[in-house]
Amino acid sequence: MKFHHLRNATLVIETDEHVILVDPMLGKRKTIPPFTIFRYKPKRNPLVALPKNSRDILSKVTHCLITHLHPDHIDKAGEVFLRRKNIPVTCSIKDEKTLTTRGLNIVQSLNYWEPQEFLNGKITGIPAIHGYGFIAKLMGNVMGFHIELANEKSVYISSDTVFTEHVQKVLVEFKPEIAVVACGTARLDIGQPLLMRMNDILKFVALAPNQVFANHLEALNHCPTTRKELREALSENNLLDKVSIPEDGENVSY
Repeated sequence: MKFHHLRNATLVIETDEHVILVDPMLGKRKTIPPFTIFRYKPKRNPLVALPKNSRDILSKVTHCLITHLHPDHIDKAGEVFLRRKNIPVTCSIKDEKTLTTRGLNIVQSLNYWEPQEFLNGKITGIPAIHGYGFIAKLMGNVMGFHIELANEKSVYISSDTVFTEHVQKVLVEFKPEIAVVACGTARLDIGQPLLMRMNDILKFVALAPNQVFANHLEALNHCPTTRKELREALSENNLLDKVSIPEDGENVSY
């Protein structure tokens, strides 16, 4: 199994039989307005271009997972790509109507904690709470995924979430062999962070039974945490050997 990190949360999981695109933000630099104006510099998003090898990686895609509808997870260019290639999409049942209206080929929608057949295995939708405190209500519904494919390592895509009992349940009871965690500690001009603070990232990594794949870094103007800061914090807590922190365009084999 190979994980191709494109940018932010946009990920391609390549197996012998399937190539699964997760959360396609595929637009050019500066095509999305700033997510924060006052707390951090009001730069347009994404801050970085897609890596040069992204076209080759995307040409192989056979399926897509969408965790939620924010533009840093599915943007207009991502929608065009999915429509043009008629890629089969799996999403939350709460997002099915909106994505169908946008012309996407929704072949499967999930409720939380109810496993369904998926490709040559199964998939379970996991609740994700997108922020600490009241800000989570403003962020709407988000879904993580636990994926078990035949003859492949199990994968937990935790998506945009803080550390919750749901996250802990998956790590402790489902024991995913690869766990993906969003590490940018995103924050708007109001409210608390939208993603895990560093102490919760460290808790996530410590509880993860196997390997961790860190993403959602250095691509958006409201995500202050850098790869360097994450690496240093993991190192100080003797957790770095469990975690891959890929550069854009880099792949990790598991």
